[in-house]
Amino acid sequence: MTRLPLAAAICLAMAAPAFAQDAGQAQAPSAKPKTTTLSVVNVTAQKRVENLQKVPISINVLETDQLEALHVQNFNDYVKYLPSVTFQQGGGGIATGPGFASIYMRGVASGGNTNHSGSQPSVGVYLDDQPVTTIQGPLDIHMYDIARIEVLAGPQGTLYGASAEAGALRIITNKPDTSGFAANYAIGVDKVAHGGVGFTAEGMLNIPISKSAAVRIVGWREHDAGYIDNQAGSRTFPVSGITVSNADNCKPGPMLECFGHARKHYNDANTNGARAALKVDLNDSWSISPTLMGQQTISHGTFAGDPAIGDLAVTHFYPERVNDRWWQGALTVQGKIGNFDLTYAYAHLKRDQEEQTDYNDYSFWYDTLLSYGAYIHDNSGALINPSEFISDRDHYANSSHELRIVSPKEDRLRLVAGAFWQKQKHDIMQDYQINKLATSLSVAGWPNTIWLTRQMRYDYDKALFGELSYDIIPDELTATVGERYFRTSNDLYGFYGFSKGFSPNSSYGEAGCISPQPFIDAPCLVFNKHVKESGSLGKVNITWNISPTKMIYATRSEGFRPGGVNRAGQLPPYQADFLTNLELGWKTSWFDNRVSFNGAVFREKWNDFQFNILGANGLTQIKNANSARIDGLESQVNWQATYNLNLSTGLAWYNAKLTANYCGFTDANGNTVTYCPAGTINPNTGAVVNGPLAPKGTQLPITPRFKANLVARYTFSLGGNDAFVQAAFVHVGRRTTDLRLLERSLLGNLPAYNSVDFSAGIQKGSWSLNAYVDNAFDKRGALYKFTECGVTVCAAHNVVAQYPNGQVYTGFSQPRTFGIRFKQDF
Repeated sequence: MTRLPLAAAICLAMAAPAFAQDAGQAQAPSAKPKTTTLSVVNVTAQKRVENLQKVPISINVLETDQLEALHVQNFNDYVKYLPSVTFQQGGGGIATGPGFASIYMRGVASGGNTNHSGSQPSVGVYLDDQPVTTIQGPLDIHMYDIARIEVLAGPQGTLYGASAEAGALRIITNKPDTSGFAANYAIGVDKVAHGGVGFTAEGMLNIPISKSAAVRIVGWREHDAGYIDNQAGSRTFPVSGITVSNADNCKPGPMLECFGHARKHYNDANTNGARAALKVDLNDSWSISPTLMGQQTISHGTFAGDPAIGDLAVTHFYPERVNDRWWQGALTVQGKIGNFDLTYAYAHLKRDQEEQTDYNDYSFWYDTLLSYGAYIHDNSGALINPSEFISDRDHYANSSHELRIVSPKEDRLRLVAGAFWQKQKHDIMQDYQINKLATSLSVAGWPNTIWLTRQMRYDYDKALFGELSYDIIPDELTATVGERYFRTSNDLYGFYGFSKGFSPNSSYGEAGCISPQPFIDAPCLVFNKHVKESGSLGKVNITWNISPTKMIYATRSEGFRPGGVNRAGQLPPYQADFLTNLELGWKTSWFDNRVSFNGAVFREKWNDFQFNILGANGLTQIKNANSARIDGLESQVNWQATYNLNLSTGLAWYNAKLTANYCGFTDANGNTVTYCPAGTINPNTGAVVNGPLAPKGTQLPITPRFKANLVARYTFSLGGNDAFVQAAFVHVGRRTTDLRLLERSLLGNLPAYNSVDFSAGIQKGSWSLNAYVDNAFDKRGALYKFTECGVTVCAAHNVVAQYPNGQVYTGFSQPRTFGIRFKQDF
């Protein structure tokens, strides 16, 4: 009985740090019997439990065994095995660490910067039944005791609604099990090439309280080693001649300021978290399942390199730190009314992010090109170091309710229907500071603040949805129709801008106040806008079961992303954009279920998609800018070649292009302009344009044309124990970085890359020991690029000798990592 206290101690010790901030299967697995057939994979993508091979949707699934075999711990670990998913991070002062990814699926990406006042995401991320998507990125949940990850490619508008325009990513946790006690723990350590040492400690307890109730407790602690160096260096601002240095041995002088923040391996991260779930069977028909989960991640530095310094190096001057903590309470009630299954799912998510980011690049490049430093002085009028840094504080809250009813899956006529309500709140504070800034230049009440954003945002979503399926020919031909009626609204109000002393004639900031009363702790209210819209989405599907093991389907489906307000000036709101999907897919099993071959071909039309435009006075504007078409192919093959050898592969090919010119401005009536040959006058600015910013046929950014993976796993007996060796290969094709051709040429493309992982392990009774090497050949896979200010400024070529190609950061895949992991089940 000594093992129970050990597992409990590990779980509870790791749980404490996360919850202090704000307040599968239960049985131990036995060795799998040898078989040459593939196991059944069950999913809940259509709001009911179904065999994956019977679901007419293009779905990627990573189950518990796969997640452990691939030693997946976070978003970056699993996204590389999802061919339909891509992402980008960083830019414009936004952090690049865990929890800040912008996720895209099926090439539905315009490349606009993520902005707290901008568009909602086009991919919905769910934890069980609850949405966990926020504007600046979904939760980066630690992957332990996870039943599976389901990736639903293509519009999921009828069942998932807003922000599942391009698809949905669902993380399904293991639930409490009343059938018996179970526990496990795992401890791992790893070494990153060119970096430090990391570790993980994880544990799970499943305790039956009675025959009808059980509790499951999971805890984790993780230290991710840093591998980006903040190298010692300096830079001189042209206007003032002041030099700044981050070297530890720097000695300050009249024209030299020292910061002393250079150090090695400075992008480390520490994560603590826990999950507690209770399941109570009230009777044979009804159960309740409350869950409480929380996590805190503290990261330092930046996760991208400056090629002018080194692939894995930067020279930054101010401290960089992110404290991202969140908790979610959820309640699921399940029962029966007659033969119908009723489910009520409630969740409340609270997320708090505090960030400090170096913004020195902005000051340096604007000083170099536009003499920015000439306007930055202290109270005596003397020019000062214009270096900026950003202090952010974002408070998110998301409450959601879903009530749905599902008819028996054995019925010839089947129904899924429900209602959904969601409220998102975002309390925004961004404080751009310059040390020793004159009081007259500082925002009132905010010493040293050159720019302040202090806003409140609310997004509401209400919907009724349903899908009706009818077996035209039982067990052979099925027709499905679906519809979702929605109402959305967006409120955005608050303060943004400079002080009146710095910008006396501005239409925003202190000079643009529409009310003299303070707004929270900001000087005044600058804008107050509201927009709402309603509509419907449809779905039609025909599924033909050619045989019990082979199925083809045809689908027409729709997805949408809600519109919102533009905070700047008198700009009209941006409307919802819509994605229409025409898809032909197949789910097949061959050779007595030794091989599964699934896939889909599709054409998607993305109408009036939302795109960020840098408008007058450098303020971000969101327009319904253009239309695009994405043609694609997705496929997954799983082959149990022998008793010992399993091979699996997944691939995606996309051809995503504009179907009209993107000119970057609207006409006098606010309509998008698509005809703009050289010499056309922009009616909003009077400027003469040189042609479209991106002509018809331009490839959409971020998504590669081709992405694929291959995993081979061989099991064998070693000294009477189960053992394995495994190799995993990932290929990511070339990607463009921006929709606009000029910005694309300045940033440069992201080249194709390959990555190979190896692992081996042994299991003896209840314990297992694995060793692995990720990115075995230490390749620098370029994941994303960004600049810290406008691309045409910070990426200007041949302006600064040290940066002939501008200052463009590149986020690379983690260097070669060796690790070992020990796990024991009870």
